[in-house]
Parts: sequence; structure tokens; C-alpha cells
Amino acid sequence: MAPADSATPLPEIALALSGLSVAYGGMPVVEAATARFPAGSMTAIIGPNGAGKSTLLKAALGLVPALAGEVRAFGQPVARALPRIAYVPQRAAVDWDFPARVIDVVQMGLYRQTGPLGRLTPDLRARAEQSLADLGMADFAQRQIGALSGGQQQRVFLARALAQQGDLIVLDEPFAGVDAATEAAIIAVLHGLRARGRTVIAVHHDLSTVPAYFDRVLLLNRRVIAEGPTSTTFHRDRVAEAYGNQLLTAIPA
Repeated sequence: MAPADSATPLPEIALALSGLSVAYGGMPVVEAATARFPAGSMTAIIGPNGAGKSTLLKAALGLVPALAGEVRAFGQPVARALPRIAYVPQRAAVDWDFPARVIDVVQMGLYRQTGPLGRLTPDLRARAEQSLADLGMADFAQRQIGALSGGQQQRVFLARALAQQGDLIVLDEPFAGVDAATEAAIIAVLHGLRARGRTVIAVHHDLSTVPAYFDRVLLLNRRVIAEGPTSTTFHRDRVAEAYGNQLLTAIPA
């Protein structure tokens, strides 16, 4: 008989933030944020404009400096785990005038896997093409990225993340400025990744879709207000605390 203290093993933590603090120009943007993102989960980071949501993700990935705190991915310093992480930035942060074809943009995500000579193998080329096909963008492979619509551009950047085959996919406002068809295509792909054990973290703004899209939620307004399963965390009182009693009509009672 098993010992009384033996229990079901705890889930692996894909990303762990401990006391993460960030400031811009001496002004605090994120204050001592601590959160855990279990492997195989899909988490929405929500909060009002200026809450530090994008900054939190960038600091966690080492894209902006942190004042204090520790970040670990899959139990090790995040810098060591970067090959297991795929990042999709905000569309507004991308130079869409850069002269690159769609297929080139997807293949750029594979640079860590190209070896010392930086050459793509046939398998890697096929993976990039399949990732575009999974997002319905195969017919656009030779188009200039700047010639696409906003929704099509977002699909291409998600295809790049798919091609990386990361265990952790981090997305900054993936549904901003996209049409309903693109949003449905993106969420279907993300749910498929979660079903295969991948971890998804996304900055999200549409509160009405949180329960349908995400199984976990992190409420942020510079500091972490609440974090946990959507069913127990996404409630009026906690959302009101994060938003300052705004947008309550979007939240179930």
C-alpha cells in the first residue's frame, strides 16, 4: 500500500515567475509578480490598458530587463529553455515593410535549428510549409508579408511559432485586429496545441471569450490580482479589482 503522503505527481511548471518587477524611466510597470503556468494549460493574461501585461511577458522572456525577480522555464533559467519557447509579438511591434516573403518569415523562426551553416534541411522546409498549411496560408507562401491583411499576417506569425515546435507558446494579443474567421482559425490551432500537451500563454482583451478560450487566467494590474483556473478565478469581484470596477457587463455574475 502506498504511503499516506504519496499523491498524484504535481504537474510540470512550464513557466514560473517569482517576484518579477519591471520599471520604465524609473516608473514601476510590473510589481513583484509571482505566477505559475502549468504545462499543458492555456492561460489568458488580462487587465486594463497600462497594466503591464505585454511587459510581463517580455521581461519573462528576457526581451526587456527586470529590476528584480526570477524566471524559470521547465525548471531551468529561462535563457537555457529558449529553444523550447515560441514567441508571437504584437503585430504593431513588427516592421511590415521589411521585404520578406511569407515563407521566409516562417523559416526565420527555425534559425536555432539550422546548424552551424545556417542552412535549412528539407525536413525543416517541409515543416515551415506544413505550418502555413495548418493556418490556411499555404497559397500565400510567396507573397510579400507587407501585402497581407492584418489577419493574414497574424496567421503567418503563428505559423512561424508552430514551425518552431516549442513546448511553450507565448502570444501578445494574438486576436487584436483580426477578423472572426482568423480568430476562429487561431483558437482552433491553439486548442490543438494544448490537447497535445503544449502550454499556451496569451495576452487577451475580449473578456467575453475568456471562459470559452482559456482554462486558466491571470488578472494583472501592475501586480498580480489573481491567478488560477478560469472556473474559480474569473469572477466579478476579482475582475472588478483588476479593472477598477470597469467592464463588469462582460463578466458573468
